[in-house]
Amino acid sequence: MAARSSTGINRGYGWYLIPGLVLFTLFIFAPFVANIVVSFTRWSGIGMPTWIGLANYQKAITDTTFWLSFRNNLSLIVAMTVIPTLLGLFLAAFLFDWVAPRVGSGAASFFRAAYYVPQVIPVVVAAVVWRWMYQPDWGVINYLLGMVGLEAWQQNWLGDKTTAMPAVMAVMVWIQLGYPLVIFMAGLQRIDPEMYEAAALDGATWFRRFRSITVWLLMPEIFVVVLTTMIHALKVFAPIYAMTTGGPGNATIVAAYFSYKNFFERSQVGYGAAVATVLTTVILIVAVLQVRYQTQQESWEG
Repeated sequence: MAARSSTGINRGYGWYLIPGLVLFTLFIFAPFVANIVVSFTRWSGIGMPTWIGLANYQKAITDTTFWLSFRNNLSLIVAMTVIPTLLGLFLAAFLFDWVAPRVGSGAASFFRAAYYVPQVIPVVVAAVVWRWMYQPDWGVINYLLGMVGLEAWQQNWLGDKTTAMPAVMAVMVWIQLGYPLVIFMAGLQRIDPEMYEAAALDGATWFRRFRSITVWLLMPEIFVVVLTTMIHALKVFAPIYAMTTGGPGNATIVAAYFSYKNFFERSQVGYGAAVATVLTTVILIVAVLQVRYQTQQESWEG
């Protein structure tokens, strides 16, 4: 029998962690450390790097594009975290409380699957299709606007600095909405129906039950959705690359794509590594703060 440690963990199972630890070291930890080291150098990707200390980080502080990229990430947090979480919570409750009892659980499952379909489609494929739909001359969006007499609303959606980011945000809401919806509908399964029945007998409206029971009891699921989607929004790359390449100008550039441009297009590998390091640090800080907040909430409730 394998020996047990003072904490009661069977140390024999530790051997099974070695492959995962080795892969984590090779493909995550080692490249991350190498990226940090490179961020302190000037390097074009060819030859030997030149050590320049904090110069790349000092450059980032005064670089307006660097700050713009993070502001655009904040816009994507709204599109990928705030709006999908709020809409997903409402739609999940609506499908669970209204559609399933009145139309049937099959109809609720159909709508749940339909909302989740964009999550299944490869994000680059979805982005390319939406780029075609946004085309100013032959795109389906401008065509439909013309059909209903809204020619004045027709735009060069991805080619105009004022509409490019809202257009990208709309696509990200469409892609992201199904994820919180599925999570929240699964969470609703564990809520005792008698709580809703008691609240209804006391005269509580559906919205009051939704606000006072559903939202509070789904807090663990809401925390998971907010944490994962916020991290995803901070490191988003593929939709920007496929739809706008950060343009027009820098209207839709985000931190991950800004780092990529410095790495591979401008041959400023050290500066690109510095941007990637800052982005990773921000993601880690956001994750740690949210986990600590959730832990405190659970300790207070306990």
